[in-house]
Amino acid sequence: MNFTFNDIFSNPRYLVAIMGVLVILLIVFLVTLAKLVGEEKTPWKLAGKRGESEAGDLIGHVLYEDDHLFKNVSVEVKKSETELDFVIVNECGVHIIEVKNYVGTLYGNEDDHDWRKVKVTRFGRRYEKMVRNPIKQVKRQVYILAEYLRENGIDVWVSGYALLTEINSPVHNEYVLESLHDIDRALHTKQKQHLTEDQMERIVSLL
Repeated sequence: MNFTFNDIFSNPRYLVAIMGVLVILLIVFLVTLAKLVGEEKTPWKLAGKRGESEAGDLIGHVLYEDDHLFKNVSVEVKKSETELDFVIVNECGVHIIEVKNYVGTLYGNEDDHDWRKVKVTRFGRRYEKMVRNPIKQVKRQVYILAEYLRENGIDVWVSGYALLTEINSPVHNEYVLESLHDIDRALHTKQKQHLTEDQMERIVSLL
């Protein structure tokens, strides 16, 4: 039996079925769109999913023209060495940003050597492991970088911050960056000691 468009649109049952399918498709589209919009409101989430390499783009949103950004900087001094995820040099100082992509719920304090990370799968299985406390880690990095610069005749203030891409830090203080505003404030708040052009050039050459 052959059907024409006239047969379909002249039969109320077919029209109801078509409208039902269209309504379902519209609901699926709106739910998907709502999820995408929700994710766009949290840029950290997007950065965490894509990996640490995307954090540089995130930081780049607040950099000024005269800011100098360095990635994966290795520093060694007095038999201590470390790798810095990001170092920003500008007239306000030298700034370290340590990035972590920890997925799950974190438990710990500022001075704990490690934090406890708990992740529950969608099937209800619970996983726990100990992960490095980025605040403790960046404090050590600040000391090493400041010593490295002093050994090269540059005595300047070095600041350090932790950026958790999943916005799930159990600690909320001046060491933890939780928004673009936090990054901008950390990098561009003028301190008592301002770097001169000569100092910035010497630091840049060492990094």
